[in-house]
Amino acid sequence: MMKTNIFSGVGTALITPFRTDGAVDEQALCRLVDEQAESGVDFLCVLGTTAETPTLTHAERRRVVEIIRDGISGRLPLLIGAGGNDTTAVCEAVKALPDGVDGVLSVVPYYNKPSQEGLFRHFQAVAGASPVPVVLYNVPGRTGVNMTAETTLRIARECNNVVAIKEASGDIAQIAAVIEGAPADFCVLSGDDALAVNLIKQGACGVISVISNAYPRFFSRMIHAALSEQWEEVEQCANKLRPFYKPLFADGNPSGIKQLLSFEGKCENILRLPLVPVGEETAKQLAGLSLYMK
Repeated sequence: MMKTNIFSGVGTALITPFRTDGAVDEQALCRLVDEQAESGVDFLCVLGTTAETPTLTHAERRRVVEIIRDGISGRLPLLIGAGGNDTTAVCEAVKALPDGVDGVLSVVPYYNKPSQEGLFRHFQAVAGASPVPVVLYNVPGRTGVNMTAETTLRIARECNNVVAIKEASGDIAQIAAVIEGAPADFCVLSGDDALAVNLIKQGACGVISVISNAYPRFFSRMIHAALSEQWEEVEQCANKLRPFYKPLFADGNPSGIKQLLSFEGKCENILRLPLVPVGEETAKQLAGLSLYMK
């Protein structure tokens, strides 16, 4: 079976908006999805870290996917988070994916701290169980274990339906090694907005982005310009976006992006514990930057 990868360019790691009573804000979610579909992004990534997925009930997760799938109406591919630290449970989850899902984003198992051989066997099992393409997700800052370039490339070579990796290790040398050694049908996606352009210059095929929740059209313009090597256009966009990256993540994700989205009038600034809104200083910085983008 040949690999086919539809997850390149800009994928938005979509937030889950909440109402003041704590429930999922379905109307705000519909508006966000429609804006994304009309603003030049290439796919949506849902039920990931930015969606506060660990705090959603199973019923809420099903409903969120249903709303997004129906709102997209086939306009964008849908990449859904399905990972964990119990391989059997992850395999069962991917076997039971709802209709309309185009791919699975599966994170390196957390807390257990498996060996590199354990990581390979985990993803080999997940890939074997999945009816749709699999995108790996390496984020050692959250999982407690880093998947090395050697392990990533081994998976890429031996698992036919593993089509890409979202690399958020922050290790430029490691990411460059994956890009350099990857099979022609395997794609590297930046997991960090701030590194996306530099990684595209090295051969990455796109980014799964947080800031594109707020500015999908503008961020997509920059990434698409980078992919087509229009560097003057890239720098014009980057000059406006660069000041956002530090405050956006200073107090955690998605705290920063929800604060920014509230300033943009797109959702309430509400998170579920243990996450809380950003501090006063970060809020002031994001407020000023939001005005800067008007």
